[in-house]
Amino acid sequence: MVGSSKTASKVAVLLGGPSSEREVSLATGGACAAALREAGYEVVEVDAGRDLAARLTEIAPDVVFNALHGPYGEDGTVQGLLEWMGLPYTHSGVLASALAMDKQRSKEIFKAAGLPVMQSILAPKADVMAAHVMAPPYVVKPNNEGSSVGVYLVHEAANGPPPLSADMPDVVMVETFAPGRELTTTVMGDRALTVTDILTDGWYDYDAKYKEGGSRHVVPADIPQEIFDACLDMAKRAHDALGCRGVSRTDFRWDEARGMDGLIILEVNTQPGMTGTSLSPEQGQAVGISFPELCAWMVEDASCQR
Repeated sequence: MVGSSKTASKVAVLLGGPSSEREVSLATGGACAAALREAGYEVVEVDAGRDLAARLTEIAPDVVFNALHGPYGEDGTVQGLLEWMGLPYTHSGVLASALAMDKQRSKEIFKAAGLPVMQSILAPKADVMAAHVMAPPYVVKPNNEGSSVGVYLVHEAANGPPPLSADMPDVVMVETFAPGRELTTTVMGDRALTVTDILTDGWYDYDAKYKEGGSRHVVPADIPQEIFDACLDMAKRAHDALGCRGVSRTDFRWDEARGMDGLIILEVNTQPGMTGTSLSPEQGQAVGISFPELCAWMVEDASCQR
């Protein structure tokens, strides 16, 4: 069994929170709490609010399992609180979490590490709505959200710029569209697990990610060995370049017509989803790691290291 030497007994699972990804976090946290109980831990579920520090002081957990998604939970904010309190926690530390959540800065780090990314810029929302700020096709998205929240695909034949919703931030990322297949790889500590090919009938958006039947996963991906191995290598290099720890997941696009030149990194997720349709638990199972074993490994790997 992975992570069979148990050193923690009481685990506080942080879930919910105030971000736009609250519902995903509630699903992730509930599933992880159940898995940890199955693995033999005492688990307390904590809906993260402004009283979080007081709640954690009252609970006095051995480890905090961070099942939050989006701003506050995934961007270094709650990680800083846990560091201040001296509580070991799962996933990446303050700096890696903040960098990964900032898509533009993380891409700069990937480029410096020799990893392939698509061209992108940060632009005022008003400018993006007034005219094309780059030639279509391109994608518009928040610079610091996950789960495909607020993503707009502007097709090559688009008559004009996208009408962005009122809840989009004042500055957005505009990125050249990367055609091809959606691939993803989970890194668990010093090991890249496998590659999943994500098949959808359209755009891999929020509904495709989280609604039952929204996408199909081929794991391990039926792709050329050269591309498979490159995904494993690049995911581990991206994980290390950002300074991640624990579990992360790197998303790719692969244009098979261009071979190796068509493989690019989209982003690294330092807090991959752990819902019934999530990719990282599925990849763990594909290489012989059950969901309770994966969650237990994350608890035993927890630390306070910014």
